Amino acid sequence: MLGSGPIRIGQGIEFDYCSVHSVWALKKLGYETIIVNNNPETVSTDFDISDRLYFEPLTPEDVEAIIENERPSGAVVQFGGQTAIKLTRVISDMGVPILGTSARNVDRAEDRQLFDQVLEKTEIPRAAGTTVYTEEEALAVANKLGYPVLVRPSYVLGGQGMEIAYNDADISEFMDIINQTKQEHPILVDKYIEGTETEVDAVCDGEDILIPGIMEHIERTGIHSGDSISVYPAPGLSDDQKKKIAEYSKLLAKELQVIGLINIQFIAKNDELYVIEVNPRSSRTVPYISKVTGVPIVELAVRCMLGEKLKNLGFGTGLYKESPYSAVKMPVFSFEKLYGVETALGPEMKSTGEALGIALNWEDALYKGFLGSGSLIRAGNAGKKTLCVSLRSRDWEEALPIITRFANNGFHITATEGTCRYLNEHGVQAERISRPSEDSPNILNALQKGSLSLIINTPTRGRDKNRDGFRIRRAAVEHNTACLTSLDTAKAFISCLEKGDEQVLKPVNIARIF
Repeated sequence: MLGSGPIRIGQGIEFDYCSVHSVWALKKLGYETIIVNNNPETVSTDFDISDRLYFEPLTPEDVEAIIENERPSGAVVQFGGQTAIKLTRVISDMGVPILGTSARNVDRAEDRQLFDQVLEKTEIPRAAGTTVYTEEEALAVANKLGYPVLVRPSYVLGGQGMEIAYNDADISEFMDIINQTKQEHPILVDKYIEGTETEVDAVCDGEDILIPGIMEHIERTGIHSGDSISVYPAPGLSDDQKKKIAEYSKLLAKELQVIGLINIQFIAKNDELYVIEVNPRSSRTVPYISKVTGVPIVELAVRCMLGEKLKNLGFGTGLYKESPYSAVKMPVFSFEKLYGVETALGPEMKSTGEALGIALNWEDALYKGFLGSGSLIRAGNAGKKTLCVSLRSRDWEEALPIITRFANNGFHITATEGTCRYLNEHGVQAERISRPSEDSPNILNALQKGSLSLIINTPTRGRDKNRDGFRIRRAAVEHNTACLTSLDTAKAFISCLEKGDEQVLKPVNIARIF
């Protein structure tokens, strides 16, 4: 059993959960288990979880030495996240059977060029795009597709290297960053589609599929799934869309001959559904969806990997019945510990933890999630509540009703010049505040004094640390002031504040909701 190695952004306790539950399932079935994991912080690295533990790096050389010493009858790579799945081909070439999805089909899902062929064969829609290796090829494709485009390499952890490019300069910058590491697999340049992102974790036995639940992200596409607020059951999807997601998931699982776990991400836009990517492994949402649906996903996956069929395991096949409770997975960030890091959310994951809210409706679950992550507390400073707004001009119209709701709920509104003028012209009383590059007193001075309760700042793209937006976001972190960089998050946030702190939320015993 390969673990996930040292915890880092994009990979952590979620895969530890999967590894431990898979070991327990194997022990229950009478198997002797060996874990390879070099992280002292995780439960899977405790000496009493498996029969034997190798505290060794998850590299081809170290794993090969362990295999030569142990001569295992099989290897499990699905539960250690991207670190483990990248070793599938190496272990298979050593002659050790891979339990679950084969090395060939892992490549077909992870390699962007091969996955494109899978989508062609199954006739499942996806954003227009093609694979490239060089900056020149990327520029040609981006100009043919039309901006914005999504640039993403293969076999990456937590969306590393993924960016949305809005012009040629972005392409040149992002390709230069990606190619600082030698790329053994092609890079995909896709047309960026702005829609609702949805996600499924499923168990497959090679023929049938079981989907415990469909999750919907509050933030629209373009923000990494690990940084999005995830809601189950999906409140914004129609029954027809859910059926289509289940249908596409089964088609992809059968074509990729998945045995065990699979994670699939989709874009829903109007009545169309597009596939973003397929991960033939556990994902960071497996513990979340297991807890809120009552489906023991990891144990079912293990039993399928050992040859059992889903129809005989007691939970049926297809889309599982929806829970009467709603659940929200709320990301938690550690920007205050990461000096100089850009806090604006995008395709590359930045969260380091999560909070969980469960209630009888998704609005109350969302409120619990914000409360659990500490966001509501930081925004509700004593005394005068002041919201500072600095937005891209293209966001002004969309932001107007959101900022109006903040004003109606007792927030004094301050805004940078362009945003302030637009708000005042459209009926929202706002006071102008200077940018960091302008004369004092400005936003930085206000943050130093502790006079701002909340900041909403939608960033222009790029990595220039001298930009006003970057300086605002970093200063907010350093002065412990909540800063929202997505209008979707801001809309969800004010919905929770409108409920009021006096609301009595009932606790839910998660062990008794099924």
